[in-house]
Amino acid sequence: MNSEHKGTITPVGDRVVVRQLTEEEAGTKSASGIIVPDSVSKEKPEQGIVIAVGEGKWDEDGEKRIPMDVKVGDRIIFSKYGYDEVSVGGEELFIVTSSSILGIISN
Repeated sequence: MNSEHKGTITPVGDRVVVRQLTEEEAGTKSASGIIVPDSVSKEKPEQGIVIAVGEGKWDEDGEKRIPMDVKVGDRIIFSKYGYDEVSVGGEELFIVTSSSILGIISN
């Protein structure tokens, strides 16, 4: 994790720690301060920025780790119900398994 985060959490296995997008990053608030109503964005899958990545899960034989598809800094879309919320150092974070990650958003 980088120094901008108040706490430290290291995900295990095929989990990642995700920071929720700010309103501006999510597109629910424009740079000029206009707020987009919740009704417009409610049905979208969850999005966030990866801040920590586990080592990956073990293969079926338990001999080799399967590498993760995401890295720190990636903006991802993940299943709306496929995460756990945690509070670390006063910051709300999500822990998401790799199977709940739907995609990586390219800039």
